[in-house]
Order: sequence, then C-alpha cells, then structure tokens
Amino acid sequence: MADSIMSKAATMEIPINSNGDTGTLPEDDSLEQDLQQVMVSGPNLNETSIVSGGYGGPAGGIIPTSSIKGPAVRFNPEYVDRRRAPAPGPDIRMKSRVVGLPNSQSAASRLSQHTDQHPGSSNNNTGNSTEELSRGVAVEKLDSVKKWGINTYKCTKQMFSERFGRGSRTVDLELEAQIDVLRDTKSKYETILKLTTALTTHFQSMVETQQALGDTFSDLSQKSPELQDEFGYNAETQKLLCRNGESLLSAISFFVSSIDTLVNKTMEDTLLTIKLYENARLEFDAYRSDMEELSLGPRDAAAMVRIEMAQHDYQIHRDKYERLRSDVTIKLKFLDENKVKVMHKQLLLFHNAISAYFAGNQEQLEQTLIQFNVKLKPPGTDKPSWLEEQ
Repeated sequence: MADSIMSKAATMEIPINSNGDTGTLPEDDSLEQDLQQVMVSGPNLNETSIVSGGYGGPAGGIIPTSSIKGPAVRFNPEYVDRRRAPAPGPDIRMKSRVVGLPNSQSAASRLSQHTDQHPGSSNNNTGNSTEELSRGVAVEKLDSVKKWGINTYKCTKQMFSERFGRGSRTVDLELEAQIDVLRDTKSKYETILKLTTALTTHFQSMVETQQALGDTFSDLSQKSPELQDEFGYNAETQKLLCRNGESLLSAISFFVSSIDTLVNKTMEDTLLTIKLYENARLEFDAYRSDMEELSLGPRDAAAMVRIEMAQHDYQIHRDKYERLRSDVTIKLKFLDENKVKVMHKQLLLFHNAISAYFAGNQEQLEQTLIQFNVKLKPPGTDKPSWLEEQ
C-alpha cells in the first residue's frame, strides 16, 4: 500500500510536456536537489510520513514510516542526466512517421556524401575561372571597340582634311594611273558584255524563228502538191540557216561567258585588293599626320610617351600600306597579261565566227568552232525549263 502511494506521488511530481519530454519547471530544480541529498545521506524514514489519502485527503490517514522497509524512492541516473542536459529528440508525431520509412538513404545523407566527394573549393575554383574568362572576353571586346573608334575617328578626320584641302596625302602616280586605266577598262568591258548578251538574246530569237519557219515550209510542201518544190527549197534554206545560226550562237555564248569571267571575277578581285590598298593608304596618312602633329608639340615626359606610341602605330600602318601596294602592283601586272591573252583568243573567235556565218561558209564556221573548242548548243538550252519557271 505504501509503495503504491509513493509511486503515485512520484509520478505526479514529474511534469510531461506535449512532446513527451520532461518540462523545465522551477520546482524541478528543488526536486533534483532533494534527490541528490537523499542519495548522499540516505533516506530518513523515521522523520517522514505518508498521507494515505493522496492529495487533498484527510489528515487522519497518516501512516508512520517506521513500518516501511527499504527506500521508498529509487534513484534513476538517466532521469537526472536528462533533467540536467535535455537532448533534443524528435517529436512524437515525427517518430510515428519515421517508423514507417524504409531503410533507404535519405536525400540529406546523399547530399552530404556528394558534398564530401565534391568539396566546395572545386566549385568555387570553377566559378572563379568562368568569371575570369567572361571578364577577359569582355575586356578584349572593349579594347577592340576602343581601337576601332580611335581608328575611325582618325581616318574620318584625314578624309575630310584631304577633301577640303587642309591635309596631305600619299600618292603613287604610276600606280594611281594604272588603277584609273583598270577602272576605265572594266567599264568598257562591261559595255561589251551588255551588248553581246543582248546580241545573243536577239540572235537566239531569230534562230528559233528560222526553225519554226522551216518547219512550216516543210509542212506546206507536203500539203501543196502544186508548190511542193518551192516550199521544199525554202524549208531547206531555213534549216541550213538555223544550223549555222546555232553554231554562231554557240560561239557568241562562249565569247560572252569568257568576258563575264574576266570582268566580274578577275577584274573584280583586283579592284577589291585596290579598295583594301586605298583604305590602308588612308589609315597610313591619318597616323602619319597624327605623329607629325605630336612631333610639333611640347617634349615633356607625357608627350614623349604619346610620340613613341604614335610612331609605333605609324610603323604598323606603313608596313600594311607597303604590303598592299605591292599586292596591287603584282595583281595589275598579272591581270594585264591575262586580259591580253583571253581577249586575243575571244576576239579572234568572234571575228571568224561572224565572218563565216554571214559569208555562208559553213565549213569555215565549223572549223572555227573546232579550233577554239566550242561545243554546239541547240537553241533554247540557256532558257530555264517549265518547271524552273514555275
């Protein structure tokens, strides 16, 4: 009876919070001190008494402690340690959830293992290297834009100075004369190309008309017995003219193709190099003028640094100008040789083919085509097909 009363009292003295852990109330410290004193000095059962009625019972139910054998309270060291330093434990509701989970590796453990295997220093190094690379590219682009802006400003200033007669320019009289001759020649050759292309178109239409006329004469010779011979002669004449016209048309088409290659490829390539040469000449004069202006100014330390930089830029653009001038000279020389060779062959072909056709000399016309390796093209082959037109 006494043991049950003491256990009930001891149970009622321990407060429990909502999570199942012991609370941290002020009276717990006094209970803890009493328990420590009891364990040190031992329980004094002769001076204690137990109320049998529990809490709120009458005072008459007092049981003398001399009749109880053994200690009434047992010491639990785990309870004392838990009261001193309560270990953070999971909530009861969380415990009920964790029980049902399988013994699989959680995301947090996998993340911790991944972090251990790949430390953050490597990520930081990778991020730093990427950032440095991006910064280097940005700086390089900024420098290129800056150089382009300075170069454009200097060239524009030089161009306006030359146009208004305030600045000087570098002139190679012999080379400039050759460039002018080339441009004039190209213009005249473009006119020849335009006229011969028109001649090809018109002559092809005439050949097609002669072919249709010959077919008509041949059909009428069969349907008109009284005029069979006359229609037959005219049909043969038109067919012969159509055959010779096809030969001449092939020769003219070959002539046009060669002139087109000479004008739109060979000469155009040389003129492109000339354009680069003229731009290099403008840049060279711009940096030369800049260096001359700095040389006429003061000679302090900062000015000397600017002069040295200007001389360095001047030397770079001078080398570029000299290199392109040499390229233009060489290309003009080869172009002149190639032009003479090509035009000699093409003009001879054009003359012999035209002369043989209008003289009615079919054998000479055929020999001319064989001599210049010209293949016959039937009329209408240059036109696009019906499917291509659609």
